Amino acid sequence: MANPTASMIVIGDEILSGRTRDSNMHHLAKELTKVGIDLREVRVVSDDREAIVSAVTALAAETTHVFTSGGIGPTHDDITADCVAAAFGAHIDIREDAYALLAAHYERQGAEFNTARQRMARIPDGAVLIENPVSIAPGFALENVYVMAGVPAVFEAMVASVLPTLTGGAPLLSQNLRIERGEGEIAGPLAALATEYNDLSIGSYPFQKNGIYGANIVIRGQDGARVDAAMSKLAEMFPA
Repeated sequence: MANPTASMIVIGDEILSGRTRDSNMHHLAKELTKVGIDLREVRVVSDDREAIVSAVTALAAETTHVFTSGGIGPTHDDITADCVAAAFGAHIDIREDAYALLAAHYERQGAEFNTARQRMARIPDGAVLIENPVSIAPGFALENVYVMAGVPAVFEAMVASVLPTLTGGAPLLSQNLRIERGEGEIAGPLAALATEYNDLSIGSYPFQKNGIYGANIVIRGQDGARVDAAMSKLAEMFPA
């Protein structure tokens, strides 16, 4: 039985401009692999309503789960919540439960709960809040889309709270073999191995170090015995 699938939408002009380096995709990919959910696609989109709505609509139809990061803060360009609501035709406004969380937080901080901060309490109808133990402002889940913060510490905390609620599949297992030969030399035998073990993923990642050319061959799959067998055959084909 095939594993559930996932996609991710990374939202923000600061990512596309190179001003901010995204680490959330790397973290999400690792965590999904652990629970047997296959990350199939990642899109990076600007703070543009049409682009976000289009990405949410397409990926929600194509994968079991969609995770977004970014665009749920207090400023004018934080439009992710509105775009996700629009993608599903849901009404959105300040919601009492999110408002209460934020109001209590800013009261404890001795800070004003102003109009800008109240924007973070805007949640689509029918959505379930995602807890934010770091800075309180919640994310939310609507249908199969999980809307999370872009700040890495907050994103990671939200992922930790969401993943136990999802049904995963068989975790992906992997093994690696370092071969000190050029890719041109190993390509033919490697292709034959990939054909024989077409239920596995076999990747070649070349390196050059201290004048030595070679490749790290990574074999991935859900069946440990098949991964072991393919790796044993690879080692026979290219003895150290």
